[in-house]
Amino acid sequence: MKTLKQVKIGDTVKVIGINGEGAIKRRIMDMGITKGTEIYVRKVAPLGDPVEVTVRGYELSLRKADADMINVD
Repeated sequence: MKTLKQVKIGDTVKVIGINGEGAIKRRIMDMGITKGTEIYVRKVAPLGDPVEVTVRGYELSLRKADADMINVD
């Protein structure tokens, strides 16, 4: 299964699920990243952290660890 961390710059993917529990999962979902949402990967920092994405029309920066919890297709 592919995670958001593995997506290349310029690709658009669809969320198929979120790994994790409790507060971490809730925080990701509160940012608008829910099942079925499309995410466009805009930039990745030189060392891979953070990842800048566009979700629901706004730009968002995610830590690499958080991006690794988001399963995409």
